[in-house]
Amino acid sequence: MDFVHDTLADGRCFRVLTIIDQWSRESPALEADFSLTGERVAMVFSRLGETRGLPAVIQSDNGSEFNSRHLDQWVYEHGVRWQFIEPGKPIQNAFIESFNSRFREECLNEHLFVSLADARRKIEQWRIVYNQERPHSSLGYLTPHEFATRQPTPTRSAAAARTLLPAKLRLAGAVQSAPSADPKPDIFSPAL
Repeated sequence: MDFVHDTLADGRCFRVLTIIDQWSRESPALEADFSLTGERVAMVFSRLGETRGLPAVIQSDNGSEFNSRHLDQWVYEHGVRWQFIEPGKPIQNAFIESFNSRFREECLNEHLFVSLADARRKIEQWRIVYNQERPHSSLGYLTPHEFATRQPTPTRSAAAARTLLPAKLRLAGAVQSAPSADPKPDIFSPAL
């Protein structure tokens, strides 16, 4: 997750909490408001937990907006692991950075928002199109929604499998096409 900033037509600034599921590339929520505190972020994840289940890991930068006692307490109480990227290394959170770039280019830069309600409506419309109509090459040219519904439902205990499933599918194809080694060596080597 991360934050993106923009401005209404009257000059007032607002923020958008962006959340991306690294496994399916879905954006389960884009929360826009003038102020988004740690308590509000926790409320968004609680709401998502009711419909999608809680993530095993939340990854973000360690900006001041994510350093709140309320958010720390929520993470602890719900058994979610918080993973901060290293300062100044946004590449460690590449999925959200790529998503934010698309979001800015295709939504925020394309619309004039006359009110916060107008911004929320247009942002939600874009999120739905992103999830349900845009194929992703990393998902075999399926939309994030198609990919998520075609895969077995991941469980919290298999967080690594959730994140690595697309990579495993590509790796499996590469391994199948690689030449195989002789499974029985000619001589026994105690060094092995």
